[in-house]
Amino acid sequence: MFMKDLGRRDFIRGTGLGISSVAIGANARPSMAETSSASAAEFDVRTFGAKGDGKAFDTAGINRAIYAAAAAGGATVVFPAGTYLCYSIHLKSNVDLYLGPGSTILAADSAASGENAGYDPPEPNQWDKYQDFGHSHWHNSLIWGEDIENISIQGPGRIWGKGLSRGNGDTVLPAGVGNKSISLKNCHNVTLRDFSVLHGGHFAVLATGVDNFTIDNLSIDTNRDGIDIDCCRNVRVSNCSVNSPWDDAICLKSSYGLGFARSTDHVTITNCYVTGGYEEGTLLDATYKRIGPDYKAARTGRIKFGTESNGGFRNITVSNCVIDDCHGIALESVDGAFLEDVSISNITMRDIVDVPLFIRLGSRMRGPEGVPVGQIRRVNISNVVVSNCTSRQASIITGIPGHYIEDLKLSNMLVLHQGGRGKEDAAIQPPELENAYPEPSRFGPMPAHGFYIRHVKNVQMRDVEVRYSTEDARPGLVLEDVAAADFVHVKIQHASNAPTFVLRNVTNFNVYENWPSPDTHLEKVDQQAL
Repeated sequence: MFMKDLGRRDFIRGTGLGISSVAIGANARPSMAETSSASAAEFDVRTFGAKGDGKAFDTAGINRAIYAAAAAGGATVVFPAGTYLCYSIHLKSNVDLYLGPGSTILAADSAASGENAGYDPPEPNQWDKYQDFGHSHWHNSLIWGEDIENISIQGPGRIWGKGLSRGNGDTVLPAGVGNKSISLKNCHNVTLRDFSVLHGGHFAVLATGVDNFTIDNLSIDTNRDGIDIDCCRNVRVSNCSVNSPWDDAICLKSSYGLGFARSTDHVTITNCYVTGGYEEGTLLDATYKRIGPDYKAARTGRIKFGTESNGGFRNITVSNCVIDDCHGIALESVDGAFLEDVSISNITMRDIVDVPLFIRLGSRMRGPEGVPVGQIRRVNISNVVVSNCTSRQASIITGIPGHYIEDLKLSNMLVLHQGGRGKEDAAIQPPELENAYPEPSRFGPMPAHGFYIRHVKNVQMRDVEVRYSTEDARPGLVLEDVAAADFVHVKIQHASNAPTFVLRNVTNFNVYENWPSPDTHLEKVDQQAL
């Protein structure tokens, strides 16, 4: 649908409507002549003064084209082949951006001076104390839109956030510095499709309060977060590839950035590849250069719910995803949110540098006072293969005293890890860390090599197998403060002098068809090894 009418384009150019070389402010609106003369279907940014040579600032021309398209009632703004050096681009309702073959929107260096001195300043937000600076502001971005509808950005071009800051926690960035490639706030009917993002800043995509949202076939190779979906509803993420060695690849959040707790609901994430294992840029150019030992990177790259978790997560599926050379899957509610009705299936993980599965209910409570601790319940995880997990911890599933994770089902899982921990680790008592930032590494070594399960009610495992490559002296599973635990056809490799299960304060414990444990029912256990 983006075939260009060359005759019409030549006619528009021939009318002399191109902008003169005199600098025009980025917010300048098009003239009536420009608005009425441009096609109702397509607006070429070069017609409005953009040069696409990678040297001249094209912000003004691009924004003029977008304003003209909006004034015409809606249209597609087209970027022909070229490199468009820009500061903040303003999205408008009923306007699509089409990044044509060979086109790149290039984020300019924030240190420039003169009329084109930088990105839009971060807008005031009285609620910014409840989340990091980058989550609390949207205008200080390369491309942003607020309170708009019926928009899209489509490929096959590229967004290169070369001049963007990656941010640093709560540190406030000065006006003129941009830190996001694309940010959207309070929008609906939005599509992002087919383009790539290189070096995206703090976020390649930050969407907050965006409903009816489709993200499809994006390739993101970045220096911080890939895709963050915050307080959004009816979201489809599909066919995306994300390399994010220094932060999360695809992350659901429910922050307090909008000034109230809003849940992230009705989300599907499917057919995606996430990794933290490649040097930046080598996913996009398909050279796939693995990060070496002298290359400082956390290799995060995971799929995660949280950490910002004020509003909740409901009715979400993650399916048919590949996770490679990075952290595993993390489900976190630590700021008072409920996390419920979640299905995760058909997942392969390879070379996992952290725990394969981290489910955490905590009480960090970064939000307004008086909010109760949240809930995690009704989570199904099935058909998961994990090979060469290198962390030597264990999958961690833990609530806090008095607050339980409930109704958790794990089935058809195979976990292969390196093992090699000694029997002294079996005596470790992991800290509760009730109020801390939730990250598996903060808990330290685990007393189990397969699963550590604490403060959980109604957990079921069926057809789950755990094996190690180097003998591990720890038990396979440790359960503490657990009620109603069923294990059916579970195979856990263990050393000759190590038990399969260690139970502490466990009620209604059942084992059926497990190897090598006999069928067992225990009504109440204070301390026992099986």
